[in-house]
Amino acid sequence: MKNLQKVMAISLFPLLMDHVCQAQNPIIQTWFTPDPAPMVHNDTVYLFTDHDEDDAQYFKMKDWQLYSTTDMVNWTYRGTPISTETFQWAIQGDNAWASQAIERDGKWYWYICANDTIKKLHGIGVAVADRPEGPYSDPLKKPLVPGAFGYIDPSVFIDDDGQAYLFWGNNGLWYVKLNKDMISLGSEVIPVKELNDSIAFGPLVMKRDYQLNKRVLKTNYEEGPWVFKRNGLYYMVYAAGGVPEHMAYSTAKSIHGPWKYQGRIMNEAANSFTIHGGSIEYHNRHFMFYHNGALPNGGGFRRSTCIEEFKFSEDGKIPFIPFTKEGVRTPVRNLNPYQRVEAETMAFSYGLKTDRRAGSQHYITSIHNGDWLKVRSVDFGEKGATNFSACVAGLMQGGSIELRIDALGGSVIGTLEVSPTGGSEQWKVQTTQVNAVKGVHDLYLLFKGGDEELFNVDYWIFNH
Repeated sequence: MKNLQKVMAISLFPLLMDHVCQAQNPIIQTWFTPDPAPMVHNDTVYLFTDHDEDDAQYFKMKDWQLYSTTDMVNWTYRGTPISTETFQWAIQGDNAWASQAIERDGKWYWYICANDTIKKLHGIGVAVADRPEGPYSDPLKKPLVPGAFGYIDPSVFIDDDGQAYLFWGNNGLWYVKLNKDMISLGSEVIPVKELNDSIAFGPLVMKRDYQLNKRVLKTNYEEGPWVFKRNGLYYMVYAAGGVPEHMAYSTAKSIHGPWKYQGRIMNEAANSFTIHGGSIEYHNRHFMFYHNGALPNGGGFRRSTCIEEFKFSEDGKIPFIPFTKEGVRTPVRNLNPYQRVEAETMAFSYGLKTDRRAGSQHYITSIHNGDWLKVRSVDFGEKGATNFSACVAGLMQGGSIELRIDALGGSVIGTLEVSPTGGSEQWKVQTTQVNAVKGVHDLYLLFKGGDEELFNVDYWIFNH
């Protein structure tokens, strides 16, 4: 049976077809991916996300996911490395809240928020691995920061002098020094005292105080801090204004403040009452990540990562950043189709899912007739391609992969008739000839077949 996202998308197919001609946002369509936390390491952008369940009617989040890119337009699923089950102190099930990860001295530290089984409040934990995709383990077997009201949305930052800090908070803002081991605290928890100062975080707003159970005049800051440093100035980007949230930021000359409010940088996200994100610099370009509820079946509890490119002003200010469907218009580099391309690498897709497991081996699944994926800026070179191979697995007879360029309705350069392999993970490389195609094109893989699920795809490659 097709997943709920796919069923809901059927009635929106004409809109989606129009959207895909230009669309990059949201950047992941296989799962709902709220609370994006990007990190640049060794010329790769890693994207750590939460995961809203397809049937969520409230915050229903069981695990965390990982994606990566080297071109900012095509994103590769790198697995679901951790879940609430990774943390024995966490209530299991649907409380895998916002997170952020960082690398230090060859180790990866993934800071998460989950419900503490003892205090029944949100606690901040950390998982550690040798690689971004894991395997991860919980070295503490307890929260790094014990649960307390508002203790959500951890943001980790390492200053130029090597001192690491962890910020967090909903309707409160706290931070702490981290020791060099990144899994122990180097100070007491420090509240940001100027939180209700309009100079620091903007004009006070009326919003509900859940502890007092009434509306009161409170800080413009809401949640989701994202801390970074540029040209000696500290920046804090955060969700602001209550519900629905917009994105704002403050700056400081010291990590300890005082902070100065700099204004709104994004409006309220489409079809979502929350917004959460962060900023990176990659190849001398700047990108702001956030989430919205714009995918089919999306909404306030089913949110998806988006990206907008922006430029700092000469005096270091972040401009107001409008939302776009196009997202990142120009790739950092073109994709090489003559090297193995993981099938779970895509700029946009319709109807597909990826596996939901840890490790480094992943594939696309839930493939039905009419589903497709798009890969942007594929450089076939001056010589051009002569054949196409895909590693596939499945039981169905009669399915195919149709290769089109530049548009979903564009020229067909070849069709791979897929033979059954004996099982959903019985992999076999199958090959077909293609019409010679040269230069840079967007590539579409259109899947065709009967009414049942067709096959799984691990990777593909073109040959000269």
